[in-house]
Amino acid sequence: MAYLNLKTKNVLLIRPSKSTPQCILSLSTLDNIPEHDILCQTIHVYRSTIHDFDPAHVIKEALSKALVYYYPLAGRIVRHTDGKLRVKCTTEYGVPFLEAIANCNLSSLHYLDGTDTEIAKHLVLHLPSQDQSCYQFPLVFKVTKFLCGGFTIGMGVSHAIVDGIGASQFFRAIVEISSGRSEPSVKPVWERERLVGSITKQPLESPMDIASAAVSPFLPTTDIVHDCFKVEREIITRLKLSLMKEEESFTTFESLAAYVWRSRARALKLSYNGKTMLNVIVGARQHLDSPLPEGYYGNAIVDANVVLTVKELNERPLSEIVKLIRETKKVAFTADYIRNSINTFETKQEDCNLEGTGAVTVLTEWKHLGFLEKVDFGGSEAVNIVPAPCNMFGSVGMCIFSSPYKFEGPSMKGGVRIFTSLPIAAVPKFREEMEALRLIK
Repeated sequence: MAYLNLKTKNVLLIRPSKSTPQCILSLSTLDNIPEHDILCQTIHVYRSTIHDFDPAHVIKEALSKALVYYYPLAGRIVRHTDGKLRVKCTTEYGVPFLEAIANCNLSSLHYLDGTDTEIAKHLVLHLPSQDQSCYQFPLVFKVTKFLCGGFTIGMGVSHAIVDGIGASQFFRAIVEISSGRSEPSVKPVWERERLVGSITKQPLESPMDIASAAVSPFLPTTDIVHDCFKVEREIITRLKLSLMKEEESFTTFESLAAYVWRSRARALKLSYNGKTMLNVIVGARQHLDSPLPEGYYGNAIVDANVVLTVKELNERPLSEIVKLIRETKKVAFTADYIRNSINTFETKQEDCNLEGTGAVTVLTEWKHLGFLEKVDFGGSEAVNIVPAPCNMFGSVGMCIFSSPYKFEGPSMKGGVRIFTSLPIAAVPKFREEMEALRLIK
């Protein structure tokens, strides 16, 4: 691990710059999914040669103004007597904010290119998940300035209030206001009632139960390694060509999803006759009967699940696995499936918890969220965004497909970075599987 020493100031509370409504807001059915009740931490990396630029001051000012529009993020998350989450908004609350100074240049950390994923943990704000009233923080910030003038913004935001598109929209609002705009170009829309489900007598069946789930000899364990694997454009092209059957072509995501799912199953040595599930996160915004308004920043995602026995995953041609993923995604994009999923979540919670078993691989794609588009702070250039390997992004089942960072070589143009977490005993085999990608002709 690279050496990093931080000098930190006291944690401040950043409040909206103008008065905002004092109220209690309800959340949608999708917001209330138990797996969303967690803080997602990302680090946004900026290169700058302006040494007298004070990023913490600029971001605090812009954040305070942005919270006038996004005031629920300055509130607190509370659990109601009915078990559902609510957001309590009052003038006394605010967003915890920590400023830090690093003892090195960002280049010495390779701009967090994935060489050392563990370093990212030091660039986000770690607080108890609850305040003194046992309420949860929806949002936390940490800004770290480096000797070169560059800086990182560690943003932790509750998945119960935003999804990836919502987080990107909010972050861009801060950047816009810091650049002199009086208001965000996209006005935030709450309207969580649009995605509240109804009780149904015919909920969707659980895709897999704990009794049939495959098991790994390496789990449970606390020895988890968080790693980043880079797949160049040429390798992706060769993989996709090898999968073509009857002139049918597949997307980069579908092709890599199948390969990574199988590679993880092999690395974890999952029991051959047990079942394993690929859980693909798909967006629902444009696929509802009544599309959500621009600016909606709550959860608008559903699960597309593919379940196979480990034997089937290992022995079937990879092209068949890719086709299954494509067909499952196609169904998940229909308005009927989305509405049935919402009603199912409203009717029942999952009756089994497969998290941490290794039987489930959760895939999410960040390439289209826009975290690196139009987010420069004046003379400071956004060059990277990475997940901090903690909380949701540190779970053993999570796998994130992300774009290359801006200083990658030409071979990574059109390539993909894959962030994943595995037991330390499974890492050598997974690396072997990823290296085997290079041998595909």
